[in-house]
Amino acid sequence: MKKILLIDDNEQDRMLYRRYLDRQAGPTRMTIYEASSGEEGVALFESHRPDCVLLDYNLLDTDGLEVLAQLRQRTPPNTLCVVMITGGGSEALAVRALSSGALDYLVKQQFDPELLYKTVIHAIEKNEWRQYEARYHGQLQAMNQDLRESLAELTATRQQVDDTNAQLLAANEEVRLRNQELAATNQQLARTNADLDNFVYAASHDLRQPVNNLRGLFEELRRAATFHDPEEGLLLRLIDESLQSLTSTITDLAAAVQVERLPGTQVQEQLDLASLTTDVLQALRPQLLTEQATVSTDFDALPSLQYVRSNLRTILLNLLANALKYRHPNRRPTIHLRTQLLHGVPVLEVQDNGLGIDLQRHGAELFQLFRRFHPHAGEGTGLGLFLVNRLVQSHGGHIEVESEVGEGTTFRIYLQGQQVG
Repeated sequence: MKKILLIDDNEQDRMLYRRYLDRQAGPTRMTIYEASSGEEGVALFESHRPDCVLLDYNLLDTDGLEVLAQLRQRTPPNTLCVVMITGGGSEALAVRALSSGALDYLVKQQFDPELLYKTVIHAIEKNEWRQYEARYHGQLQAMNQDLRESLAELTATRQQVDDTNAQLLAANEEVRLRNQELAATNQQLARTNADLDNFVYAASHDLRQPVNNLRGLFEELRRAATFHDPEEGLLLRLIDESLQSLTSTITDLAAAVQVERLPGTQVQEQLDLASLTTDVLQALRPQLLTEQATVSTDFDALPSLQYVRSNLRTILLNLLANALKYRHPNRRPTIHLRTQLLHGVPVLEVQDNGLGIDLQRHGAELFQLFRRFHPHAGEGTGLGLFLVNRLVQSHGGHIEVESEVGEGTTFRIYLQGQQVG
């Protein structure tokens, strides 16, 4: 349904235009509104918003160009469809009408019904196409704007990616250089540790003979010499204790370094823990008798295991010797040995009721070289736990410690990587 507005002060001309349009419309239905003045035409335009306006130039109250200007003020740009009808056929007037916004013009008494109908339909189609183009171009501009914004975002993102890649490359290069530095440092530390071990091993080996000579000379002096002053006897005892301490230190140093010097193919064997413990207790028999210590064992969970015999013997010997050395002065030493499987890993546990260790204070230093936490409790070199830890780690295991000052200590040795017997 097309709506047509006729603005003409001549009633006969309006009737003629209506008849022409009705005759030519055919199946196309049209609703025609009529206005006899410019003022009435503007009012009908606002209320009905017609698809096309047939506007007479010569009106009683105004002229067509003025009405055209008012109509343009009431419509969005490029949406007004007006065909100007002139009476004089002036070409200059036609140009003015077209430049003012009219889509076409007709000259009175120079058109027939068909020309009028075709002109109106063409103007309507031209206006619709113009609006379609405007919408299309608006959408195209919006799309272009979106594309420009997307391109700007993509460019910014690409720049960020490039910056990030550059930072990552710089970071990777820095990591690579640090890794090289760490590798070089580790190599240097390994060489230094090897040199220190070799030095300690050589020194402990070379010192044994002079110490043995001192021991022989001291024994000969104590056997042959006669001392009448009691303080001289005390001096001899102090010298004897110093020689014993020096001998123990040299022996322990050699044993600690020997762990690192032994080849990685040490022979493991199936060890019966009860038999091995009996051997260790026999070696500690004098201390056990002196301290009246009680040692109990529970190897039911793991009676035997695959291990290097000398290493496990040293581990047991040092832990039991420490339990006796750092006994509590107000009670007899009680030591309990047992084995268990924790998450499939064989564990050897040594528990005592001795002095205990302040782990909060000394935990980080527990397995360091030459560290002693009860120097008043007895003689020692501070090498025992260091040696035990080295031996355990050489087999892929680790040690956990629980201790309470004044109550005792429990060592759990996780023998990882060992075959359970």
